[in-house]
Amino acid sequence: MRRAGRSKAEVEKETGSTIGAFDASFEVYPGEIFVIIGLSGSGKSTILRAVNGLNVPAEGSVYLDDEHITSMPSKQLREVRRRKIGMVFQHFGLLPNRTVLDNIAFGLEIQGMPAQERRKKAEETLPAVGLEGQGNKLITELSGGMKQRVGLARALATEQEILLMDEPFSALDPLIRRDMQNLFLSIQGEAQRTVVFVTHDLDEALTLGHRVAIMKDGEIVQLGTPEHILREPANEYVERFVEDVDYAKVRTAESVMVKPRQVAYLSEGPTVVLRRMRQYGLSHIFVVDEERRLVGVCEAEEVARLAERDERELRGAVDDSAHKVERRTPLREVLPLFVEDGDTPVAVVGEGERLEGVVVRGALIAGLTTHAEAQEEGGEALPEGGETSQNGERVRVRRVGS
Repeated sequence: MRRAGRSKAEVEKETGSTIGAFDASFEVYPGEIFVIIGLSGSGKSTILRAVNGLNVPAEGSVYLDDEHITSMPSKQLREVRRRKIGMVFQHFGLLPNRTVLDNIAFGLEIQGMPAQERRKKAEETLPAVGLEGQGNKLITELSGGMKQRVGLARALATEQEILLMDEPFSALDPLIRRDMQNLFLSIQGEAQRTVVFVTHDLDEALTLGHRVAIMKDGEIVQLGTPEHILREPANEYVERFVEDVDYAKVRTAESVMVKPRQVAYLSEGPTVVLRRMRQYGLSHIFVVDEERRLVGVCEAEEVARLAERDERELRGAVDDSAHKVERRTPLREVLPLFVEDGDTPVAVVGEGERLEGVVVRGALIAGLTTHAEAQEEGGEALPEGGETSQNGERVRVRRVGS
């Protein structure tokens, strides 16, 4: 009936059955945060639970690399859940009669790890989620935000390569929710788990996701990077969905950064650097070491003073307190840096503090508007094979319907 053009509501009215998902297909790559977003009843949780076999699709297949999840015997599927696919729930799913440490260690207990070893492992996760000194408290003594930290720690302790997160922060107050999002991104930057994240909050989806799938009535109506979805909504539904987006929250430094026109090396002299700045009309220039790690920023006037005094070293003109951000820093956190320092550009650094780009005032302002002129788009879909994690696995969902 659905394929014949009948709507989800018409099918439900005539048959009493609900189509939770219809021809939903996508791949999730190692180390990627793949976000599924939609209104209530759009099918996002139905699909999430199909990934680990909690929902058995009426048709279609789910693969974990080359393993066919949907046809696995129950015993093998339970082992996959124990070892490879963890889950973080909206309402925490904690055991109230256990301590924080015992809750964190529960997944390890299910895996069969000895008591002493799993307690040590659980204790090691406490600092990562900001729960130092809380290990012996009962769950009933914790706030909502702290309970969700326990849920996240439990998933991390098992070292499962894939995390399924079903609206994990939606029950939290807005400020605590933002803190948990930042904590999650910080942990993910280190752990590099493969994450399928379900939410109904667009800002959250665009902030966290490398790629986002927008669902309506069980179908994926658009799948792409946050930038792609904001710039090129697939249809009127997606346009309405994203029309009230706060771009300062969801756009990142990566989306507006440009390659630095020129840099200076710390080993260079002031006269050489000043000549370069004049040649390219630069009022500021970022200074890097021989491995292109950011050292600081120089103003033309300060470099000129050194050159006039016939100084041989550039260091005297280097401001090592220059503002720097990471690629995925939201523009809302970049904007105040320009309020503080006027026209001084902001450096974008990557692994090892290497200079990767520059945010200038004009590009920032453009990035905060809907019709921003296209920059080189960041966060594109990872390449086939997704080689971003040494031991990660790829999830493939083909034409799932339920």
